[in-house]
Amino acid sequence: MASGVKRVARFAAATALASSLAYLLAGPAFAQNRAAGANPAPAAAAAAKPQDRMVVDARELVYDNDKKTVAAVGDVQILYQGRTIEADRVIYDQGNKRVTAIGNARITEANGTVITGERFNLTDDFRDGFIDSLRVVNPDKTRFSAPRAERTDGETFVFDKGIYTACEPCKDNPERPPLWQVRAARIIHKKSEQTIYYEDARLEFAGIPMAYIPYMSGPDSTVKRKSGFLSPKFINTSALGFGVGLPYFLNLAPNYDLTLTPTYLTRQGFLGQAEWRHRVMNGSYTIRASGIFQQDQEAFLPSPLGPRDKEFRGSVETNGKFYINPRWTFGWNASMSTDRWFYKNYRIQNESFSSTTYLQEAISTAYLNGQSPTAWFDLRGYYFQPLNYQDWQKQQPVVLPVLDYDKRVHKPSFLGGELEFNVNITNLTRDTAAFAELPQQKTYLITTPSYALYDGCAIYDKNHCLVRGLAGNVSRASVQASWRRNFIDPLGQVWTPYASLRADVFSINPDTKGVINSRVSTIADTSDEVFGRVMPAIGLMYRYPFVAKTDWGTHIIEPVAQIVARPNETNSLRVANEDAQSLVFDASNLFEWSGKFSGYDRLEGGTRANVGALYTGRFGKEAFANLLIGQSYQLGGRNSFASGDLVNTGLDSGLETNTSDFVARAQLSPFKGFFLTGATRLNSTTYEAQRIDAAATYSNNIITASIGYGRYEPQPDLGISRRREGLSLNGSLRVAENWRLRAGVLFDLDKYKYDRERYRDAYASYLAAPTVAAVPVYPNTGPFQTASTSFGINYTDECTVFDISYSQSYADRQSGATKDTRTVMFRLELRTLGEISYSQNLGGTSSTGDGVSSSQ
Repeated sequence: MASGVKRVARFAAATALASSLAYLLAGPAFAQNRAAGANPAPAAAAAAKPQDRMVVDARELVYDNDKKTVAAVGDVQILYQGRTIEADRVIYDQGNKRVTAIGNARITEANGTVITGERFNLTDDFRDGFIDSLRVVNPDKTRFSAPRAERTDGETFVFDKGIYTACEPCKDNPERPPLWQVRAARIIHKKSEQTIYYEDARLEFAGIPMAYIPYMSGPDSTVKRKSGFLSPKFINTSALGFGVGLPYFLNLAPNYDLTLTPTYLTRQGFLGQAEWRHRVMNGSYTIRASGIFQQDQEAFLPSPLGPRDKEFRGSVETNGKFYINPRWTFGWNASMSTDRWFYKNYRIQNESFSSTTYLQEAISTAYLNGQSPTAWFDLRGYYFQPLNYQDWQKQQPVVLPVLDYDKRVHKPSFLGGELEFNVNITNLTRDTAAFAELPQQKTYLITTPSYALYDGCAIYDKNHCLVRGLAGNVSRASVQASWRRNFIDPLGQVWTPYASLRADVFSINPDTKGVINSRVSTIADTSDEVFGRVMPAIGLMYRYPFVAKTDWGTHIIEPVAQIVARPNETNSLRVANEDAQSLVFDASNLFEWSGKFSGYDRLEGGTRANVGALYTGRFGKEAFANLLIGQSYQLGGRNSFASGDLVNTGLDSGLETNTSDFVARAQLSPFKGFFLTGATRLNSTTYEAQRIDAAATYSNNIITASIGYGRYEPQPDLGISRRREGLSLNGSLRVAENWRLRAGVLFDLDKYKYDRERYRDAYASYLAAPTVAAVPVYPNTGPFQTASTSFGINYTDECTVFDISYSQSYADRQSGATKDTRTVMFRLELRTLGEISYSQNLGGTSSTGDGVSSSQ
């Protein structure tokens, strides 16, 4: 009975307090009407919203008629206008129209913000008032605290001696200072402006002051876009000096904005940058522009090695993508600069950069793309801008248009299987022909005592010189229809017949004007001509998987055989091979139906058989293994890989003989997180490895590690006279919670051979003219010559990202670097406050590829 009485008493107290507070807090109009003895209008009562009704829960009520107060005592909870107020005791003063919450006071706003304090002194609508020992936790986990705070107008908080942080408190010791916090004499949060102001502020790390800021402001957690200054950017290089950039973001509208970044450089003056972003109903686009009138042009190398002759330097980049409908899109990604060194010198980010650092070029493209479940269409154009001094702009092709169309018909009624149609149209122009010397590049089009530029040949004939690109115009249109279908007989054997028909039309109009272009005539036919070729093909593939189950796994052994018959390839020497220059024969293209060439310009001819064996094993839940080994045979007709074109594609590929090299691929994962992969090509007679690619990776929540190895034998018919061999080691280790170390090194295992070759050439020059040439120094490089190294440390938690790294790129003969490049990079990101980053080249090093004068 006692517990039942308490429940009844609690219910009665709550009902009485709700009735009392509802009357006392209902507002002036209602109070006046009640005082006059009038009843409220029914319409007004009906208009009351559910969230405006007050719900009160407490253990007991205390009335004080003399002081005109009503107090709710014990586990008080009040719900009103979307807010929840909790406290040990809540007192309403009718005379002053104030509500005081005492003891473990807590307000939960409608948006999830939690405000706690020892004592709240609020107006009767809970909008304004004072709070002692305040703590505020916002929905995004940002936090404010202060000994005393005031809220005015229901939307402005003033924190006296306030503290702000985005870090979670320590679970074991909540009173310990967070990793970082901003402590200010006053923190003013104006919700209507969505802005937080800090006066006389200090940035503290682990409670230790690190920076003093007299005044600053920033958006609050509700802001997605707001005009204002962004985090500053810093730069320091020998050619530019020390620089500070201060971006300003202009939120012009919800769907477009502008960012202006003036950067002052102590050596070169002001660099201006602007970025415009615009989003519309069906897409978005961006335009970026940069420019500077340089104050010290002597910091850079003279032309053609650098941009010393240019006072104004700049760039324009733009990209966009728009949806015509759910299946069709068009867009672009383009960039232009006054010179090829601007992006690198001024650290300008460009999305058009090639994905490979070796090529060092900016690729501009515009496209129209359409896709459906069974078809794909792509129309685009390309413009290439080289970004190092060894590449000549006039030798770069302008490709416009490139059209690709692919259509697949599944299970056509009259054939079954799959019917596929392919179309490709390509047109390109080039101002100057591009050459490569055999067997090794030693001749250049421009030669001076200090530098040599642009590959040339000592003898311009087919045996000593390759034509990597014709000057003039080259066009091709290709159409192919193919069919294949799988049949499974009662024994489980899989038979796949195949048939295709391919037709190509070429239009070649070489430009032989000028000294350089005229040299092509001694290597290839330079007459204007239009010609075509037709290539039918029929083939059959056979597979017979054998499945075995043992106590330690499931095994599938599958012999595979394929034969494809075609007529001989025609016009291989008349074709300007532009898109099929790269040929890597390996296990991935051993059974390729359309042939092993990488593009449309070359076709595989004759009758060829491809055979191999595939093993797949599954061991338990995690472990697996996969192995493929095979070989290719030219059974009849002319071997397309034995007759080189203008760039000798096919020679030294492992396919140029009737019996090809062996190719193999293997994958092994003995347990979760550990993977071994490898691929190789072995000489068919000596079994010597001609190509090796191998990698091992391991990863768990503490450590990640990877090893990569590659070795490729010389291909003298392609102008590659030396073996290429490299080894990479990379890894990271979690040394503590949120802390991770990382390191990596790349070894150039054949550089010591190159250094000795250069020494022999220099020594021969010295012996020929000892009074002119200096005595060369014998190189001290060894087999494990480092090409690059890097290491760093990273800290990441819910509110902070800290990263510092060091990288060193050693002098690279391929990219034109003459000195090592050492760089230290620092990045600090404080959630909600911003990010600051800084990079510094150490030792004043530079490279010829940067166009920077090393003497400066």
